[in-house]
Amino acid sequence: MSPASDLTQAFRQRAEELLRTMLLRLDSFDPDELEAEASEGVVKLTFADGSKCVLNRQSAANQMWLAEGATAWHFEWSDSQNGWIDTKGRGDLRDVLAGVISRRLGRAFALR
Repeated sequence: MSPASDLTQAFRQRAEELLRTMLLRLDSFDPDELEAEASEGVVKLTFADGSKCVLNRQSAANQMWLAEGATAWHFEWSDSQNGWIDTKGRGDLRDVLAGVISRRLGRAFALR
């Protein structure tokens, strides 16, 4: 395998593990409060007020993207930090997503 295909394979494995883990964690919510659904590299969250948040795999860029309202984040894997880190220095994906969920639900929520 070439180094590029090794990188792509590692990205896909990490991305799929992240999406699977997030969906399992988010499925614990009452669907009237927060509903999570997954399809082909995308996890869509729908909150009680109808607002949405989307986490998706961007294979061409080897990134995970998160969008909520008019805000978007792009995350790249960091071996040194052992996590998905925002490319603009706004934090770890799990912390950012937990912040979005906490804000929407009006109570603290953690993904760690």
